[in-house]
Amino acid sequence: MIAETMALTFRALKKWIRNPAAVLPGLFTSIFYLALFGSSFNPANLIPSGFSSTQISQTFGGAPTYITYLTAGVICLILVFNMAFGGIDLVLDRQLGFLNTVLTAPIPRAAIFFSGVAQNLVKVMFLAFLTFLIALVIPNGLVLPAGFGVLNLIGVFGSFALLGLGLSCVFTALALSVRSIDSLVAIVNFLTLPLIFMSDALFPSSSFPDWLKTIANVNPITKADEAARLLIVNGNLTSSQLSTFANDVLYLVGVVAILTIIGYFAAEKALSAQ
Repeated sequence: MIAETMALTFRALKKWIRNPAAVLPGLFTSIFYLALFGSSFNPANLIPSGFSSTQISQTFGGAPTYITYLTAGVICLILVFNMAFGGIDLVLDRQLGFLNTVLTAPIPRAAIFFSGVAQNLVKVMFLAFLTFLIALVIPNGLVLPAGFGVLNLIGVFGSFALLGLGLSCVFTALALSVRSIDSLVAIVNFLTLPLIFMSDALFPSSSFPDWLKTIANVNPITKADEAARLLIVNGNLTSSQLSTFANDVLYLVGVVAILTIIGYFAAEKALSAQ
């Protein structure tokens, strides 16, 4: 099954690489949210001048700039939207007959599902890395702490990869279940914005009302965002911060396991009904 999964994954990635128009929207979205939203909608600019820079920084988890706080959230946003709409290629494969061809070949159906998961994960992790680089170079952008190193970078993108893997399982199964692009777009438009705004991706959840804070605290986007932001803002973590990071990662691992099982069986059922 591994060989078949890799073959289908490489096919999808070749199509993606050969079509720059598929990459540019994700890149422009990163620039829009970091450079425009992060600057023109910077909440720190609305805080009265009587507040010190230290008080403002504490509001955003110790981040020296709002874009430093925002970077992890924007990357999560990029993951969500690109995972959600990444299934369009799978719907097109169904409409153009390629999926029927694959289903009649001696290929395990699980390979179809896992190749969809893998190709979407590779795409969004590439966009996540580009977003991180953009945040570093824009004016008043991402400021990394002195202790930030390779292990911190691995921890940051490991958190994003776990979130991306879980989302990819769900949205790949969804793409294999629907019959048209219109149906997929309608469903993902309904799901993506609540997922983002019911997390602390853009603003601290401490400012949320209690009912929304409860939802945000169990949202996997919040956990990935919190884990990555701890490393981005602090670099070397204290024992309490390390405990929070470990709990967030363990939570994400559990979510990935559950969503993988759900996504696999949903995709298996959809492909059996094909």
